[in-house]
Amino acid sequence: MRWSIWFLCWLALLCPAGIVQAEPEQPLVLLLEAEGAITPAMQEYLQRGIEMAQRRGAEAVIFQLNTPGGSVDVMNAMLQDLLASPVPVVVYVAPRGAMAASAGAIITLAGHAASMAPGTTIGAASPVGGQGEDLDETSATKLKNVMRASVRSLAERRGPEAIQLAEEMIEEAAAVTAAEALEIGLIDFISTSADELVEQLDGYQVVVAGQDVTLHTADASIEEFNPTFIEQILGLLTNPNIVFLLLSVGVQAILIEISSPGGWVAGFIGAVCLALATYGLGLLPVNWFGLVFLALAFVLFILDIKAPTHGGLTAAGVGSLIVGALVLFNSPGNPESVRVSVPLVVGVSLAIGGLFFVVLTLALRAQRIPIRTGQESLLGRVGTVRQEFKPTGSVQLGGELWSADLVEGEALPPIGTQVEVVQVHGVRLMVRKAK
Repeated sequence: MRWSIWFLCWLALLCPAGIVQAEPEQPLVLLLEAEGAITPAMQEYLQRGIEMAQRRGAEAVIFQLNTPGGSVDVMNAMLQDLLASPVPVVVYVAPRGAMAASAGAIITLAGHAASMAPGTTIGAASPVGGQGEDLDETSATKLKNVMRASVRSLAERRGPEAIQLAEEMIEEAAAVTAAEALEIGLIDFISTSADELVEQLDGYQVVVAGQDVTLHTADASIEEFNPTFIEQILGLLTNPNIVFLLLSVGVQAILIEISSPGGWVAGFIGAVCLALATYGLGLLPVNWFGLVFLALAFVLFILDIKAPTHGGLTAAGVGSLIVGALVLFNSPGNPESVRVSVPLVVGVSLAIGGLFFVVLTLALRAQRIPIRTGQESLLGRVGTVRQEFKPTGSVQLGGELWSADLVEGEALPPIGTQVEVVQVHGVRLMVRKAK
């Protein structure tokens, strides 16, 4: 007993009080990275990130954004997620060269705090139609008034200059750099990286669900929260180059299935590609008139197979395919960020035209090949006389022995003579001496 007391006293002297205390848990910051047009997949990704941060007790969420804009309906859903979030969400426009344009600018304002990387831009939030075109005066006025009221509410805590700039983004499509946005108070920080942003946030006060919250992010660990595979696939469908490829492959596969029915692989691939392309077209600002030229192109390809013009209709189809793709995505009203690559369009169109030309050539060659089945396959073949004609003889063709009669006026050939088939009557041949 005495030794136990001495041991405990000795341990208390050697061990400082701090060592026996539990280490405080390291703060956690979740990092979400969103790039591309604002879509339902991005909204779902943000919602899942906020829910995960709440479950894990994260100190904050950094929503790294690089977007040309997107659907107003999806934007409103994301605004609701941000404003209702129980965890502080910091919208970070990054990396260098990124932008928070159109709806992305309003989402940035909705964050509990906002930061931009050097060399980034924000603004140009004037609403446009589904095809990238200007709205009519009445529709534009209504939508602008609603959006201006929304940004006034979001920028209210940032001062009158920030409110004025936010309204100019809606009314005049104004856009500013990161330095200009910081000077006016539209954002809170300029950060070169997520690590620097976490350091800047330490001790910063934000308002979450009407309550003042001070962030404690010193020595916080940053953990990336990645989108699911489905979200990644749906995100790719906002890339016009991907959508164009899906359209091209889908229609090509469907045509193969129609021309050679019975298989299911080509038809299945075509249906999946067209379904994905339709989803992407529904999200992108496109000129639907381009689909007329795309449909015309494939009609011309089919006609050149059915009624060969030695490649004339195929060449016209290639031209129509190029024009259709450019009209669909690269119309003057469409923003640069949703335009398809011209070299890609030309290359894919030439490849499809070349494929159809090869199919056309093979079809024409097949038409010139003599029929190899039935009685017609015997015409012109050369056999050998095996039995004298009295008046009917026997002729060997390949490995078969046929009854044969001579053409009127033809001299009787001796056994072993080469004769040519000129007519077929049932199972009897009409032959003459081979030339």
